[in-house]
Amino acid sequence: GNPNVGKSTLFNTLSNKNEHTGNWPGKTVGCNISKYKYNDNEYTIYDLPGVYSLNAHSKEEEVTSNFIKSNNYDVIVVVCDATILERNLNLVIEVLNITKNVIIAVNLIDEAKKKMIDIDFIKLEELLDVNVIPICARNNLGINNLLNKIENFEKKEEIKEKKLNIKKINEQSKYIASKVVTFNNENYDKRNKKIDKILTSKLYGIPIMIIGLLIIFYLTISLSNYPSNLLFNIFDKLGIYLNNIFNKLNINKTLCDLLLNGVYKTTTWVISVMLPPMCIFFPIFAILEDLGVLPRIAFNLDKIFYKCNSCGKQSLSMCMGFGCNAVGVTSTRIIDSKRERLVAILTNSLVPCNGRFPSLIAIITMFFAYNENNKLLSALILTLVILISIFMTFIISKILSKTILKGYPSTFTLELPPYRKPIFFKVIIKSIYEKIIKILSRAIIVSIPAGIIIFILSNININDISILKHFINFLDPFGKLIGLDGVILSGFILGLPANEIVIPIILMGYLNLNSMSDYNNLSELKKVFISNGWTIKTAICMIIFILFHSPCSTTLITIKKETNSYKWMLMSFIIPVIIGIILCLVTSTIFNIF
Repeated sequence: GNPNVGKSTLFNTLSNKNEHTGNWPGKTVGCNISKYKYNDNEYTIYDLPGVYSLNAHSKEEEVTSNFIKSNNYDVIVVVCDATILERNLNLVIEVLNITKNVIIAVNLIDEAKKKMIDIDFIKLEELLDVNVIPICARNNLGINNLLNKIENFEKKEEIKEKKLNIKKINEQSKYIASKVVTFNNENYDKRNKKIDKILTSKLYGIPIMIIGLLIIFYLTISLSNYPSNLLFNIFDKLGIYLNNIFNKLNINKTLCDLLLNGVYKTTTWVISVMLPPMCIFFPIFAILEDLGVLPRIAFNLDKIFYKCNSCGKQSLSMCMGFGCNAVGVTSTRIIDSKRERLVAILTNSLVPCNGRFPSLIAIITMFFAYNENNKLLSALILTLVILISIFMTFIISKILSKTILKGYPSTFTLELPPYRKPIFFKVIIKSIYEKIIKILSRAIIVSIPAGIIIFILSNININDISILKHFINFLDPFGKLIGLDGVILSGFILGLPANEIVIPIILMGYLNLNSMSDYNNLSELKKVFISNGWTIKTAICMIIFILFHSPCSTTLITIKKETNSYKWMLMSFIIPVIIGIILCLVTSTIFNIF
């Protein structure tokens, strides 16, 4: 079927799987495979990428076209959108020119009913000479009827592929639609058009996006503090309880310290800092996605990315990067051009992920908001900082497109889906399952060895000084040159497994502790920083380096998997680090002069 007609939703309904679905085209690029049972029979089911045509001009079209032409199936289910049937019929007729082993599933009949669109399904069956089943995949309507038709389907002889005449196909779709579709309300999409006139307007589109970003950050900042502090307190008490158990069991003190002050403290810090913002940010993002807002963002940014010799779809992967850069890298699969996909991958970590937000929020609140309760000012400054990272994404995309990834921007068809009321409970549960649990589990996995390494470095001494202190002293001259210091740089280097542990490592270095430490409030943390030489210059350089430093280890591993190349993984590491060092050096020099 076409993109965004509900194929993946139908696939999930049949297979009880949780493939990510969204109210925007291009979610499925590969072919998802699963099985389902019906009347004691087992079936293998394939979810093909959404295409507008079988004339392969993109990766999606190539995958779908090759599968259909292979005839390696019993029946093809072509999914159509009941609200835009005429547009979908083009693909239906193309498929019928290749095979007659087809069932038409007309999805979203509930949407059509709301918009007062009537479809004569019996007449449609007569005109197409195939079974037509009305369904609503997300509400499970008509699914049993569809399964029954599939089970009783008799495979027909393979037909010789006909040469497709697109002009004739267009005429034939129009003819069929005129016979079977009745619009009882000609202005059924008037409201959508009015909203789009505002959201995609040259004058209001981007400002509205920025205000929306500000609101999301404000909610994230406001709502995540309490649960984060609650988790810290719970884990502290649990740590004391575990320590008592280890003492009763007479576990070796060094091993006990390693487990509690190394592994446990690092892991629980990551959970306490990372989980609350994710539980706010991802569901809000998922709701916006389900509403159909994301494609409008791509539309608004397409012209800018085009000027950068890139693709508007990069804006979608960039948005996913705000939640997790690893997820952002994976989502670049929707970009057809290999060159443009590499540009999107190499620049994805230039926007801060969920793991960097707590550090950004803490620095901004301490040094620029002047009041811990001034959450609106913190959100406003954070939004400006994010806009700087987006602006840098444009610049680096342009530079890459003119140097190591030379090429012209490709065009792409972007269908703006209708606005749909999200199924809030389902959206929130999916965002928890698909993103929060997966990302958090990955962060925990990498934080365990990080905790061990940090503990060893801070507890093994050479000439009465810990290895960590030697490392800090070595980095200190260069750190001060770029407006930071050796402690801060060691925090970023040792925080490679997870961005969440950068601040606690810095705090550990300043306080000369043998394990990571947390802080009760930002006022205490600010006093520690100021007593160790922090100024407004340090705070600004810190914000810059939080924005532009190497991606975390999870993202780097994901880049290696997606590109199958150590070269591009190394480039994705080097590019943001060089940007961060240059900007910090310039900032430090300006402060030193004036």
